[in-house]
Amino acid sequence: MVRIFYEKDKTRLFNRLEKRKIVVTGEIAEAARDILFHVQKEGDRALLRFTERFDKIKMTARQLRVRRQSLSAAAKKADAALVRDMEKAIFNIHAYHSREVQKSWEFSKRGVVLGQRVLPIDSVGVYIPGGSAAYPSSVLMNVIPAKIAGVPRIVAVTPPGTFKQNPIIAAALHELNVAEVYLVGGAQAVAALAYGTATIPRVDKIVGPGNAYVTAAKREVFGTVDVDMIAGPSEVVIMATAESNPRFIAADMLSQAEHDRSACSICFTDSYPHAVFIQRELQSQLKTLSRKEIARRSLEAYGAIVVMEDFNHAAEWINEIAPEHLEIFSSLPLSAIDRVRNAGSIFYGDYSPEAVGDYFAGSNHVLPTSGTARFFSPLGVYHFQRRTGIIRYTKEELARTWRSIDALARAEGLDAHAESVCIRQDGRKRRKSRIKKK
Repeated sequence: MVRIFYEKDKTRLFNRLEKRKIVVTGEIAEAARDILFHVQKEGDRALLRFTERFDKIKMTARQLRVRRQSLSAAAKKADAALVRDMEKAIFNIHAYHSREVQKSWEFSKRGVVLGQRVLPIDSVGVYIPGGSAAYPSSVLMNVIPAKIAGVPRIVAVTPPGTFKQNPIIAAALHELNVAEVYLVGGAQAVAALAYGTATIPRVDKIVGPGNAYVTAAKREVFGTVDVDMIAGPSEVVIMATAESNPRFIAADMLSQAEHDRSACSICFTDSYPHAVFIQRELQSQLKTLSRKEIARRSLEAYGAIVVMEDFNHAAEWINEIAPEHLEIFSSLPLSAIDRVRNAGSIFYGDYSPEAVGDYFAGSNHVLPTSGTARFFSPLGVYHFQRRTGIIRYTKEELARTWRSIDALARAEGLDAHAESVCIRQDGRKRRKSRIKKK
């Protein structure tokens, strides 16, 4: 079960955590590259071949795209009460991300105009994962910010089995008016989005989580298209003193552990008896879970309860871990909270479990993992906008500043750059002759 660590065990714990960051092995990367190559070369034919091989479903090129009537019909099969709950989540997610919109701006000084033009990306592909569960929440979290940004073309791809077996996915796409949906998954779906085929036109950016093959493919096509981030296994870190409810803590650790065997759940506490109470709760609650075997393996491999003498030290550890999710229970001193800088999303208080952010609160659940919260941010509207610099100089301002530009350009050995400003000045010939004499 979950082991209890102490401050002296830091190196041992961090070595364990480092092992889980290897998501894409050399074998997986090579397999993904092979799939990308064949889809780029053969297009739809390769897509259909890989779909038959990996999904065990034989299709024709015409069946790749889901027609609007078929999407609507599939959406109607979803549980009506679940759809109503999803609509509430849509409202909250939209309200949150509407505040992230960035707008074009300009300022002027001495007749010079400088600024930035902010426009939406032209097209985005959203990968909706399949596997052992359906993830309508991923549809909401990826599509809503793109729509708020004003992306004119949003494409969804998902494995054919996932779409057919889970009408809630169709309902989510229908609610968000995503009309371009294709039944293809895995690395081959990433290839189609990146390179385009006769049936699936290419996009400019790919977002959405997936398995190791999808992750490997996204890494390979980055540069041909943009991607949201290279996601690793999910993690939660909890900071809680001995006064915090061990039942709540155990439940939150298990909610992370049930994702997959590489998920990581860590709790920092200031009391050994409290650590034991949490350990017992984990054992008790684990028995009731439908995914208990996955959760058990996750906790055994990467779960930890760490007893700390000083929560300020815990904050230092957390900044190194840079977790995807950080939960801070109410009894924690503010001095320790203020020291935490690196986390994808922070949940404050005893009644803010990670699940409220995953599904309903409105903040995005597409977060940086595996320590990348040190430099990545949660998915947002800003990921679907691009920026173009605007520069408008006057004749007078160039006349005032051209000598500085000329000097900087020539210092870098770029004479043509220098000449492009010199040629616009009355003293250009004198400047050239002065430099030649040197």
